[in-house]
Amino acid sequence: MFVRYLLKISHAMQASSPHAPPGHSGQCDPTRFILIGTSHPGNVGATARAMKVMGFSDLVLVRPRFDDVLIQEETVALASGAADILVRARIVDTLAEALDGITYAIGTAMTPRDFGPPTITPRDGLAKLAASTPMHRVGFVFGSERYGMANEDVYRCNAVISIPTNPDYGSLNLSQAVQVLAYEWRQALGAFAVEARTPDVNLASGSAVQGALEHWEKALIKLGFLDQAAPKKLMPRLNQLINRAELRQEEIHILRGIAKSIIDKA
Repeated sequence: MFVRYLLKISHAMQASSPHAPPGHSGQCDPTRFILIGTSHPGNVGATARAMKVMGFSDLVLVRPRFDDVLIQEETVALASGAADILVRARIVDTLAEALDGITYAIGTAMTPRDFGPPTITPRDGLAKLAASTPMHRVGFVFGSERYGMANEDVYRCNAVISIPTNPDYGSLNLSQAVQVLAYEWRQALGAFAVEARTPDVNLASGSAVQGALEHWEKALIKLGFLDQAAPKKLMPRLNQLINRAELRQEEIHILRGIAKSIIDKA
């Protein structure tokens, strides 16, 4: 309820200041996601979440089914922490308004049969677009859940994009399509680095490995598993096994603890 209250206040302030910039911290977001005639509030919230995960923030809705869609409980719930995207989102009456400032519009629809913009794919088409000079302000345009994009809206786009899917079943939910394209566009622009959540691996040194092997040799002799008179190649094979395993220092400690327990009990 508190988040919804903040959203109401924010949108009231935006209504009184129509020139408020949509970008984060006053900066203009170079990428815009445009939803036309969206009927399900959950899709708006899930779209905001998909955008934020990939580092985008400019969301514009064209004639959504519900005027208060940005503050509905289902919208806020599906945004799941991306309420700031909803706060900055705008609602406009026409696609022309939504495309204001956009230099390259990409429709998520099939090219009409008579004529229309070229079709690109996410991986190759977006990579070429990201490498263009000067850099475009890109707008991804999504139609309504039931009817998609009207032909007249497609004609306004510089290209249409087709997500390669299973030919027997290519139905994507609206917010799923947003997530796919937001990911591919982020990859084309330069992906976020993946940071390890665990500390760097501390591999055991050669001397630590040899110490553990000597300990295990004593344990195996105590058990009667290793015959000192005819050891064959048991210990060299164990040595190779440990080398392939690339054991960590703490794992060496575990092995030595097991060997000690065997010796004590045998």
